[in-house]
Amino acid sequence: MKTNLLLLTLIVLMTSCKKKTSQEQETKKQLYNVLLISVDDLNDWTGFAGGHPQTLTPNMDKLAQQGVVFDKTYAPSSLCGPSRAALLTGYRPSTTGVYGNAMELRDSPILKNAPTLPQWFSKHGYFSTARGKIFHMANGPQADTISWDKWVKEVGNYGNVKKEPGFMANGIPEGEADNNFDWGPTDAVFEETPDYLNAKWAADQLQKDYDKPFFLACGIYKPHLEWNVPQEFFDKFKEEEMIIPEINENDYDDIPSSAAGPSKDYYTAKRYNKQQAAVQAYLANINYADACVGVILDALAKSKYADNTIVVLLGDHGWHLGDKMRYKKYTLWETACKTPLVIKVPGLTQSGSRCPSPVNLLDLYPTLSELCGLPINTKNEGNSMVPLLKDVNTEWDIPSLTTMGFNRHSVRSKKWRYIRYGDGQEELYDHDGDPMEFTNLANGPKYQSVKEELAKYMPEVNAAPLEKVYETIRYE
Repeated sequence: MKTNLLLLTLIVLMTSCKKKTSQEQETKKQLYNVLLISVDDLNDWTGFAGGHPQTLTPNMDKLAQQGVVFDKTYAPSSLCGPSRAALLTGYRPSTTGVYGNAMELRDSPILKNAPTLPQWFSKHGYFSTARGKIFHMANGPQADTISWDKWVKEVGNYGNVKKEPGFMANGIPEGEADNNFDWGPTDAVFEETPDYLNAKWAADQLQKDYDKPFFLACGIYKPHLEWNVPQEFFDKFKEEEMIIPEINENDYDDIPSSAAGPSKDYYTAKRYNKQQAAVQAYLANINYADACVGVILDALAKSKYADNTIVVLLGDHGWHLGDKMRYKKYTLWETACKTPLVIKVPGLTQSGSRCPSPVNLLDLYPTLSELCGLPINTKNEGNSMVPLLKDVNTEWDIPSLTTMGFNRHSVRSKKWRYIRYGDGQEELYDHDGDPMEFTNLANGPKYQSVKEELAKYMPEVNAAPLEKVYETIRYE
C-alpha cells in the first residue's frame, strides 16, 4: 500500500514537473522582444553587404557579425510607400493596389482593417511603440499611427547648407536636376538632428521596465534625399577619391522600351562632374545613419534586454548611384530591388553566418510571428524565414518577387533575374556571369524554359491602382 502511494506521488510530481517545464518553455518562447531598425533608401553600400569598398558602417557591421546576413534580400517594391506597406501588412502591392507613394494603405479595401505587423503583436500580448519612418512617413496620415500602442512624433532638423544664388547646394544650376537631387554638409550638431533624436529615443526605451514583451521600431530617414547631414560625416570621404559604379552607356541597346530609361539626373551629374560628389554624399549619409544605429545597438547591449531581444536591421529597397545611367530607385533591376537585411535571434542564429538564398522583406511578418510564438496570420503572402535562420544552407527554392507599378514585376532566383512588363516585354539576366545586368538574354530561345519557370512566381491577377489617390508613377 505504501509502495503504491509512493509510486502515485512520484507520478504526480513528475507530471507536475513536466507541465511546469512545458509552461516555462512556452513562456520563454513568448518572451522575445523585437527591435526593428529601418534605414530609408539604403542599398547594399554597407561593409557587411560589400556594395562599395569605401563605405564606413562599423555599427551595422558589428551587428552583422552577431547575426545572420541575408545576401540576397529584395524589396516587395522599389519605392518607399508600397515596399513598407507590403512589409508591414504582409500583402503584395499586386494584391492591394498600393503601387505609389501617394497611395495611403488604408485606402485599399484589403488593407482597410488588416492588422499590420505591430498590430498583430499588440493583439497577441506585446506592447508596440515607434518613432521615425517606419511606414511611408514619420509623421502625418501616412505614418499609420493607429498601428502602434504608442506612436511618438519625430522632431528636429538637419541644419542649414550653403547655397549660391541660382544654384543648388551641390553646385548644379537650379532647374537642371530634380529639386531633391541635392546634397551638402550642414551646420547642425549631430545630437540635434532628427535621426539621432529618433535613435536616442529608442535607446531610452531600452532602459525602461515593461510588464509585457515589446515590439520597438525606430526609423532612420537618411540616406534619403536630400543628402544633408553635419559636416563631420562629409569630412570622412574625399570627393576626388570616390569610386563610382561601373557604367555602360550602351546598356540600353537590348533593353525594351517599357523599362525605365536613363534619368535626367544622370546626365546632369555627368555634365557638371558631380558623379564622385554624389557618391561622397551618399556614403556620408550612410555613415551618419550608421552612427545613429550605433546609438540604439549600444543601448541594447547595455540593457537587461540584450539576451532576449530579436534585432532586425533593414533597408526598404535599393538605390541607383549612376549605374544603369540612373539615380534614385523606381526600377526592376538588381540595384533598385536589393536591400540589406540582418536578423539576430539570441539563442538561435549563429554569429557571423550568411544566407545565400533569395528572400523578401514580405517574409518578415510571418518570420517574426513564428519566432515569437504568435499565431500565424494566414493572410500573409510571404514565407517564414525561420528555417534559414536555424540553418542558412537550408534548401530554399522560393524566388523573390518585386513589383514596380501596375503589372510590372521582377523575379529573382539564386542565378536569374526575370523582368516582365504589362505589355509583355521582357528582360532576363544571368547573375552568375553578369552581376551588373548588362546583357539581356530574354530573346534567346534556349532561355524559354527559364522564363517559364520564373514566370510562375508572378501574380496572375494585379489589383488596379487605388482610384482615390492614384499617382502617376515616374519612370523617367
